Formats: sequence, C-alpha cells, structure tokens
Amino acid sequence: MTLCPAAEIGMLLADVDTPCLILELDAFERNLRRLPESLQGKSIRLRPHAKSHKCPEIALRQIALGAAGVCVQKVSEAAVLIAGGVKDILIANEVVGAPKVKLLAELNRTAHVAVCADNAENISALDTAARAAGVTLDVLVEIDVGAGRCGVQPGAPAVMLAKKITACANLRFAGLQAYQGPAQHIRKVDDRRNAIARAVEHVRLTTRLLAEAGIACEYVTGAGTGSYMFEAASSVYHELQAGSYIFMDADYAKNEWTESGIPQFEHSLFVWTTVMSAPAADRVVVDAGLKASSIDSGMPRVADYPDVNYVKASDEHGVLQITGATRFKVGDKLKLIPGHCDPTANLYDNYVCMRNGRVEALWPIAARGALL
Repeated sequence: MTLCPAAEIGMLLADVDTPCLILELDAFERNLRRLPESLQGKSIRLRPHAKSHKCPEIALRQIALGAAGVCVQKVSEAAVLIAGGVKDILIANEVVGAPKVKLLAELNRTAHVAVCADNAENISALDTAARAAGVTLDVLVEIDVGAGRCGVQPGAPAVMLAKKITACANLRFAGLQAYQGPAQHIRKVDDRRNAIARAVEHVRLTTRLLAEAGIACEYVTGAGTGSYMFEAASSVYHELQAGSYIFMDADYAKNEWTESGIPQFEHSLFVWTTVMSAPAADRVVVDAGLKASSIDSGMPRVADYPDVNYVKASDEHGVLQITGATRFKVGDKLKLIPGHCDPTANLYDNYVCMRNGRVEALWPIAARGALL
C-alpha cells in the first residue's frame, strides 16, 4: 500500500499533514553560514557531525561552505553518505564486529573513511580487514577527556595504542579523538569552559608523550555545538565536530551563550503537529508523541505560545497544558521544538523544507535507521 505523502513541493504549510519534520530554510541557512563565519581567522577545520541530520544533501552543503568532510557514528551511516556523494568521513566512534569492520575497509576503496579505536584487539581486526581489502586505513586513538564513555585513558595508555597502530602494515595513526560530550550541555558558560580546559590538558599530556615517543600526531578532533569556540582557542585542537548548530533544539536553548563567544544559533527544526482532541480549556492533545519527537533530553517546547507547555508524551499522543489565554480547537496545527534534534530526525523519512510558508523541497533522511 502506498501512503499519501505528508507534503508536496509548493504546498502551503497549513496543508502539510502531521506529524512531520519541518525545516525552516532561512533559519537553517543562517545557522549553516554562522558557524564557519565565527571561525574566520582561526587555523582550524570544521568537520560537522552528520549524526545530527543523516542527510547527504545537508552534508554536501556543509562541505560547500568549507567543511573538511563530516563525522558519523556508524559505518552504515558512512555508506549512505558516500552513496550520496560525500567522500571524506570520520567515524567518530569504534567499529567492532567482523561484518562492520569488513564494510569499513571496503568503503575506503572509493572514499576516505577514518575510524576511532580504544582497544588493541580491535586495532588488529582493523588491520586484518584493511589488508584483505587492499587499503590503508586511518585510525585515531580515542581518549577519554571526561565524558566517561568510550576512550582509553589519556597519556601513556593512549601512546601504547598509537604504537600498536603504527606497527600495523595496513593502518596509519592519524591522530586523537578527544570529544567531551557531556560538556556540551553544561548550562553555565564558566563551568562549560572549565570542563573543556580539563579536556585540553588531557590532550596536551597525550600529544607531549606521543612526541617524546617519536610518534607524529597529525591532528586532534572533537568539540561540539556547546563548546567549539573553547576548543578552537586551545591551540591543541585542529578540527571541530559540531553538529546540532544547524537545527538547535530545546535542550541546547537552556545553555547560557552570552560571554561564550559562541553565536546564538536559531531554531530551524520543528515537529509539525495537529490538535486531535480538546477535552478541556486548559488541556489539548496533539498527534505527536514518543514516535514523533525524542524526549530523552526533555519534552519538546511549543513554539510561538509561551503559555502552552508540552507536559506528557505517549506513543501517539502529546498532552499540552495551557496556563494562559491561548485556546486551540481540534484541527489546529502548531510547531514543536524537539528536546533533542538528533534522535528526532531519525524518526522521519525526510525534511519538509519550508520557505515563505511554502514547501520548497523534500530532503531524504537517507541514513535514518542506519544503526550498524
């Protein structure tokens, strides 16, 4: 059975079916330009994280504005973006398991796909797969700079893994992955800056020990939307992996931005939803629930209506609480600002791209569900 599309090019926003994912192009394009413009005069590259959008069209637009390439988290995401024309990718994550490692190596026959590692056995597996594919694979050692997730400890443990990589015939030690993820959402600017300062010291220690061991560290990569100007000012990072800046979300909006040096990016991504029930003057229900917007970083925010709060989500329903004079009737449509843009985008097949109240384009979220 063929489903009717939520939107068609030229359609008015009011006629777009719900729930769907709206991308306001004017705000998106300002965000797209604003980050590279903020780095003018600095000797640092931008490698945006495509896990935020999973869309070749957006990745190519970022590269056209000067990005060195993009990051992804999964080898299947890399495969989709390569098919869409992206040729320089860092998998800012470990790739483990024979089928995925084999695919990673084979992708390097047609594109440059680097990967991270924090384990000696995984490094051996990468070397074996690269040899079988007849390629040389760039591998970065991931160090834990405070995130408490993946990554070997900074300093001597990282140097040991770098030596392991340099001893492999089909691998090349390409540098360090040093991403402080939780720091991106530290609300106060000084606390966020201090968290990155600690990460920078971990990087400095590791690069110093690498140099003493005679191992060249070509580049250090990391950073995100909430902190990238701190890494850019550190003199130890060469590449920035900010991703959410193109969309922003309700969680990032809770950060303090003044005095950070980081531009205030605009909300450009919205869930378009319809009031499906109006059981009380102070409560309505919309058709965008858990399957339409991720709530891992908090509930969506209702755009344009400060007296309306999204208070509860179930599979197909979202409950809005009204605290002021706003009134909705069944059939009314409104925009929600997702709590977390990345997993929300993964719920949809395409972006409904709007300009001046009309659908201008439909961009496939081609790597949606690419989990391998």
